[in-house]
Amino acid sequence: MRSQAAMSIMQVLEKSVVVFSQNYLPLCRVNIKRAVVLLVTEKAEPLDITTESGWHISSPSLVVYVPKHIRLKIASRERMWKLPPVNRRGILRRDSHSCQYCGTTKNLTLDHVIPRSRGGRHTWDNVVAACSVCNSRKSNRSPKEAGMPLRTKPKAPVHPTVSFAEQFWKGIVQANLE
Repeated sequence: MRSQAAMSIMQVLEKSVVVFSQNYLPLCRVNIKRAVVLLVTEKAEPLDITTESGWHISSPSLVVYVPKHIRLKIASRERMWKLPPVNRRGILRRDSHSCQYCGTTKNLTLDHVIPRSRGGRHTWDNVVAACSVCNSRKSNRSPKEAGMPLRTKPKAPVHPTVSFAEQFWKGIVQANLE
């Protein structure tokens, strides 16, 4: 019986809680231990935005209810997020290590969609991963002139908080549709 109780405690400690800012922007997920600290120190408050219940965590002197969502009470200055520099690693990660013209994953290079010789810039919106064959075939032309459409439109990375918020709200909408 004791091992079952210990197992369920370990399962609860593996859970995570969504943390919202003061203006209800979902910021991140934290483990349940961090959520308890935020609640006990009154830096956060419970936020029940769903019908799902949370967890009751107890110690010899205290019982804390930890919901699945909490809201920070303290003002946190938003850190300035700078757009990362355009580099090979970032472009390959964004393009899933595949050529944006044919889809292969072999012999990848970087290609400027609008060639630099034609005024194209070295920016997130103008650089894609391309295999050496496609890069040579496209040469000094635009994708339209070469008859080589891009598989995905190149774009700059977004702020991690914005990305997390988009995923969070998509999950909430899908859960409500089901």
